[in-house]
Formats: sequence, structure tokens, C-alpha cells
Amino acid sequence: MYTTKNFKTKKQLKEAVAAGQIVTIYAPAIGSPKTDGWETVEGPHYPEPHRWAGKVFMVGGNVTKVK
Repeated sequence: MYTTKNFKTKKQLKEAVAAGQIVTIYAPAIGSPKTDGWETVEGPHYPEPHRWAGKVFMVGGNVTKVK
């Protein structure tokens, strides 16, 4: 799973969510992600090598918390 914005670090993702930005996720080629509950995301996007991974909590299709 990826976030729709290509965050280079997990810290950038956490800061965006804390600042109230709307962040959503998608699952390339494997279907739709959950709209509510925990999901795992990674980044940066392919073809760059993944350097971080984290768990996000989804509410109504938006990320509300990052672990």
C-alpha cells in the first residue's frame, strides 16, 4: 500500500497527518484498501527502493493516525 502523495520519509507522513492534511492510500494492482481500520503502508513509491514502512489508521478512507 502507498499513500497518494509520495512521502520520502515516515516523518513527512506523520507531519502531514498532524497538520490536518487529507492523506489517502491506494493499493496498486491488488485491489482497494480498507476505508476504516489499520493498514500497512510503505514508501517511497516504486521504482525507488522502499526506505520506510508504517501502520496507518483509516477513518472514512483518510489516514488519521500513523504508527
